[in-house]
Amino acid sequence: MWLEIQIFGFRALWSPYFIAFVLFLGILYYLVTGPYRHKYTNAGRPTVFQQFSFYSGLILLYIIKGSPVDLLSHIMLSAHMIQTALLYFLFPITMIKGIPKWIWKKIIFLPKLKNIINFFTKPLISLFFFSSILAIYHVPFIFDLSKSSKFAHASILIFILITAFFFWWPILTPFKEQDTLMPLLKIVYLVASAAIITLPCALIIFAQKPLFMAYSAEGAWLQAMALCVPGDVLTGLASSISGPEMFSPFSLIHDQQLGGIVMMFTQQIIYGITFGRIFFNWSKENRQTIDPLPEKINQETQNS
Repeated sequence: MWLEIQIFGFRALWSPYFIAFVLFLGILYYLVTGPYRHKYTNAGRPTVFQQFSFYSGLILLYIIKGSPVDLLSHIMLSAHMIQTALLYFLFPITMIKGIPKWIWKKIIFLPKLKNIINFFTKPLISLFFFSSILAIYHVPFIFDLSKSSKFAHASILIFILITAFFFWWPILTPFKEQDTLMPLLKIVYLVASAAIITLPCALIIFAQKPLFMAYSAEGAWLQAMALCVPGDVLTGLASSISGPEMFSPFSLIHDQQLGGIVMMFTQQIIYGITFGRIFFNWSKENRQTIDPLPEKINQETQNS
């Protein structure tokens, strides 16, 4: 497969403009949180964990949207589902954890954004808003529409990504006053989201025919490929490429089934790890608040 997709050229495979964008974000983070942070705050530098989280998030973003994974996502639905799962379920975690609290404070308390963010990060709203939007996105008509133009594709992608940040905020917020969900409710929150998203995955897995024109119709597929392949390159190749199956080791229906499985299990793995961390921290807090043992009480009484 690797040899076949090289015909689309370096720009399609490695997205040099996106590399520049990601490097810009990394340099900006370094400058704002490092040499120039005293212009904005008296806080110290980000912790090692925060820096690791942010920079690893940028690497993940490039892999998702700048590396050959992005090209493959327009050829194979299974690659698209890997891309989608990592972008919406993992990338927001790295950013929320990696950006210092003082920067988040400046963003979410902006006068024009504060009320909007407060509303859309309410647990019930963020849960159903993100999960439902992601499920609706994979309705064939909406999905094919998102692949029809660069504007539609970018607009829908950014919109869902914003809702993903809203979704993760009630669980990962660095502000104690906004951390209103009890651990048990956070677990219910994740389970409910998993149930909503599993429905479209199941429909994709058990469909008896290809659902998406962007992967099955030649004209729609070439239109989708134009999102990541330069126009002059695609025009020169149009007569020599027949469709996505030319570059995929799977048939359309098998690739579609694999995509649904990949999406469902990747999401469940990330949710499962988050579930485990919530439960572990909850147990740790409970152990610290347990009443002292009788022996310890007696010993302290005798010493007094």
